[in-house]
Formats: sequence, C-alpha cells, structure tokens
Amino acid sequence: MKSNEKNFVERLQMEKEDALEYIVYEYLPLVKGISFKILGPIQNEGLVEECINDIFLSVWNNATKFKGDTSNFKHWIASIAKFKAIDYYRKVTKNTEVIVDNLELQKVHSVEEAIIFSENKKEILEFIHTLDPIDQKIIVMRLFLDMKSDEISEKLGLTKSAVDSRLFRGRKKLNNQAQKIILGGNFN
Repeated sequence: MKSNEKNFVERLQMEKEDALEYIVYEYLPLVKGISFKILGPIQNEGLVEECINDIFLSVWNNATKFKGDTSNFKHWIASIAKFKAIDYYRKVTKNTEVIVDNLELQKVHSVEEAIIFSENKKEILEFIHTLDPIDQKIIVMRLFLDMKSDEISEKLGLTKSAVDSRLFRGRKKLNNQAQKIILGGNFN
C-alpha cells in the first residue's frame, strides 16, 4: 500500500517512509514559500535549504503529536515551517549582532596596534607564499575566506581528506616558520 491523500497522516504516524515522500512531494512548495518569505532577506540559499530539511525532519519526528485529519495537516505543517524559519532567522541575526559588537571593539585599537596588526598580516602573507601553490589556496580559503573543507574540496577538485591533510601540514609548516622568526632566524 502506498500513501495517498487519504491515508498519508496515518502512514506517517506508523513511520512509513513513503508517507514522508508523499508529504515532501505535496507540501514542498508551501514549505519553500514560507521559508523563503521569512529567510529571503538574509540572502543565503544554503540556510533556506537547511531550514526546509529541518522542517521535514521535524514533521517526521513529531508526527505522532499531530491530532487532526488530512484536511488539518496543511495548517500544521505551515505552522512548523513558519516557526522553524523564524528560529533560523533569529539565530542568524543574533550571530550578526555579535559580529557587529566585535567590530566595535576593534575600533578601540590604537594606531600602534593597527601598525603591528598590519605588519603581522604582511609576515603571515610572506609565510603563506613559501607554501606550494595549492596549499596557499587552501590556507587562504580557510583562514581568510572562512570556507569549510567541503567547500574548498569542491572548488579545488580535491577530496575533503586531502584538503584537511594539506591544511594540517600547511599550518604546521607556517607554525615552524613563525617560531624561527621569534627565535631570531630567517624564515626562508
């Protein structure tokens, strides 16, 4: 027996996977619309996709709590979508406020601190230029662009484990070079 418009709630509560497939097929446009409406201003499609997946996971995990019939299900899933999207929105905007707070703290730095920071940045870039070209790209993507290993591996056509091991070796090499400078040596 397959899920249809009359039995999908009952089959979902019995944890039949075809019921979830039916719900995704039938209600994806509704869930997507609600999620985009609330999270659209953030302009992060990955976040919207994550929210949509979380909504269907929540439907699956809380199916036994639904106490209505198939005609009420649309309102129930719309409520879940609305509140999940609002949770995601709050989480992202809260993190943004923390970043703004950090930026305000950076304004307190003196001119001397800004010069030292600038010189350290130059030294770090000089260290990075001593690495292999592919390792340079990985380090820059990770440290300066804040990309995750998955994203870097996709961009460079490497496996995630290759990116992680190159990142580990690159950091180790940079650390060794930095220690030589601290001890009065030359990094070349």
